[in-house]
Amino acid sequence: MLLMTSPLAQAAHREDGDDPGPGLSAIETLGLFVAAPIALFALITGLVILGDRKKQPSGKQS
Repeated sequence: MLLMTSPLAQAAHREDGDDPGPGLSAIETLGLFVAAPIALFALITGLVILGDRKKQPSGKQS
């Protein structure tokens, strides 16, 4: 009886409104969970670096 309450047992049983859709290929999975976060990180890092360069003074102050 305890086994029927585990999440794995519930995932194997489909409910009436459950419509999972098509699965992802290996390339789509890598793109979504690896390439997209790396690209987002690079974009944010680039924007921060560009914003920081604009705030630095162009000449030396004595």
